[in-house]
Amino acid sequence: MSNIKRAFDHGKAFIPFITCGDPSLEITEQLVYAAVEAGADLIELGIPFSDPTAEGPVIQAANVRALAGGVTTDHIFDMVTRIRKKTDIPLVFMTYANVVFSYHMGGKNPAEKAGKDTGGTEAFVKKAAKIGMDGLILPDVPFEEKDEFDGVCRKYGLDFISLIAPTSHERIAKIAKEAQGFVYCVSSMGVTGMRKEITSDVGSMVKLVKAAKDIPCAVGFGISAPEQAKAMAAVSDGAIVGSAIVKLCGQYGENCVPYVKEYIRTMKEAL
Repeated sequence: MSNIKRAFDHGKAFIPFITCGDPSLEITEQLVYAAVEAGADLIELGIPFSDPTAEGPVIQAANVRALAGGVTTDHIFDMVTRIRKKTDIPLVFMTYANVVFSYHMGGKNPAEKAGKDTGGTEAFVKKAAKIGMDGLILPDVPFEEKDEFDGVCRKYGLDFISLIAPTSHERIAKIAKEAQGFVYCVSSMGVTGMRKEITSDVGSMVKLVKAAKDIPCAVGFGISAPEQAKAMAAVSDGAIVGSAIVKLCGQYGENCVPYVKEYIRTMKEAL
């Protein structure tokens, strides 16, 4: 059983998203431990990118802050290595195709650099799997173009997570059949961010997925309040929350950990 499936074994899963390096990688690491203590079932770690097309202003600003602070993919890999010594909670990276495709090893290991895979998708996925990551989400890679990432992920045992949107319609069954880990159901059109209400018929999206494959479905984009999380979890297997958490990190900076921990605890209780 994949580690990701485990996240959905104890009722409805709560999945927080954290932008790595905002306000610092030291704080990101503390946030992961706090999230585990607060009851998170799986954690999405965002690798910052200069042009995060799926993100709204809150997460975009966090990406800018993290990159300005000098965060690199290799720094994040090092952080995950430390995290894995303390917790086996399912972890997935959420980033963009370019971050994976243009990855170059930091040159720490000459033997690895001497090998043929000194960079690119294969090097990224191989390293991510080696340090104990469980999955990868690339919101800018459409289903029709996923093969170059999906194949490499399968080779190294990393789940390549598929997204479906309210506009996926007849593609949902096709996407679901090939999905791994869990299906990320995008609840709202547009970019990530907190919304007052979610109007999409998430329940019918989930039904279409389940009819095609027995795989967990978690809903994200727009969820910020406990009652929204509860409503979304009622028609799916879990709720994903990013912007509300990232907003707390932006608001409280280095002091954000207790605020995020309490928020996650409240959301998990609502489920």
